[in-house]
Amino acid sequence: MSKLRRVSADSVAARKTSSSRGGAPTVSVIVCAYTEHRWQALLQSVESIVRQTYPVHETLVVVDHNPGLLKQAREKLPSARVITNTGTPGLSGARNSGVAASSGQIIAFLDDDAIAAPNWLAELVAAFSDPHVLGAGGVATPRWDSGTPSWLPEEFYWTVGCSYRGLPSKTSPVRNPIGANMSFRRSVLERIDGFKDGLGRLGTTPLGCEETELSIRAQNAYPGGVLLHVPTAVVEHNVTVERASWRYFRRRCWSEGLSKARVIEAVGSRDGLSSERTYALITLPTGFFRGLHDSLRGDPDGLRRSGAIVLGMLLTVSGYLRGRYARQ
Repeated sequence: MSKLRRVSADSVAARKTSSSRGGAPTVSVIVCAYTEHRWQALLQSVESIVRQTYPVHETLVVVDHNPGLLKQAREKLPSARVITNTGTPGLSGARNSGVAASSGQIIAFLDDDAIAAPNWLAELVAAFSDPHVLGAGGVATPRWDSGTPSWLPEEFYWTVGCSYRGLPSKTSPVRNPIGANMSFRRSVLERIDGFKDGLGRLGTTPLGCEETELSIRAQNAYPGGVLLHVPTAVVEHNVTVERASWRYFRRRCWSEGLSKARVIEAVGSRDGLSSERTYALITLPTGFFRGLHDSLRGDPDGLRRSGAIVLGMLLTVSGYLRGRYARQ
């Protein structure tokens, strides 16, 4: 059975109603949560959805196999419909459960520790006025718990779930959006059967790339279709003290390499590494020399940022090679 077909009769009826309305498309916003430790962040995330200037058709909070959190969320989040992940444990299964239970024509995803700007949805939805647009994502800016780490180069902000230096500065086609801030047409998600099990974060294990693999399948299924990066659609993504550490940076880079290996196995290296080639050949060398230049101008952390670029690249490539070798 399709991962996105397990829906209730009420959800089917709501879907027919929402799809029959003229004018602006209806939007379901899905927030996936897995731990009580991010409860306050979840409250802020859901509240930011309530404050959207674009009318939200429904907000769904999907709890990933955590009965205590499920009970708490159902009691204290009156503006959202709280459901449980009925699929495989992990972020991909939770997202698929949310899509299956939702009824909007556009499905937007917001992380449970991200706060959306009031015009977030309006900016994303505007991109869908072009029928060739399959999905759209925006910018995730870091909200540091302990201040900006001076050693972390902006080219590696993806390690903390945020937009990194090298992304387009204006609305442009991209291979895939960032997972904390993205949206897709429902018809696209249903046709390609949602997110792939076995990819994506599982609890605190920092795997990823599920949105990359899905985006590639979507564009293969719709020749001529595009995914847009919309810099005016902004969310603030919370970065804890633990995530802003060297230890997490090393772990995240290694895990990204492992995840990339899984993506390549599913979609091939031509599509799976298309953005990474430009990143490795242009973005990272430019960042490396920027750090050296900053150091020569008196910034003592410039060398550390250059070193982090080299280390991050080596760890990511090593994780990728380890993942490829393990699959042989």
